Amino acid sequence: MEIVAALFVEGLEMRQVPGPSTRIDLKGVMFSLAAPSPPPITLDPHLVVIVREDQEGSGQASLVSEFVRQADGEQVARNVQMVAVAPGKFGRQLVKAELEFADYGTIEARCRLNADGHVTTVPFTLLPPA
Repeated sequence: MEIVAALFVEGLEMRQVPGPSTRIDLKGVMFSLAAPSPPPITLDPHLVVIVREDQEGSGQASLVSEFVRQADGEQVARNVQMVAVAPGKFGRQLVKAELEFADYGTIEARCRLNADGHVTTVPFTLLPPA
């Protein structure tokens, strides 16, 4: 199994189209957000991880998402969940973590499958209000 993409989103919808085929509609893909109030603040953005399983795969993996503050490398949250995808198919996992921002800055979501998998990094930056 491998990670195809990982993105912070405001929402997503699944729908069937002729084929049969599935569409994933992502809404509000973002890498930053203007703070709704001054830090310290806790946010819970949605991280969607798209995965695929090859034809010979087991269909099972563990998705590890570690949220690390870029400024000092401190881990501020962690999520581990099982992923099941039929061989030859795609799937999606929704990861939700409470991220504490003591100040403006960036937290990176570092996602991997199983303990030794390739790391896919997605930044989420808290910006001062406009």
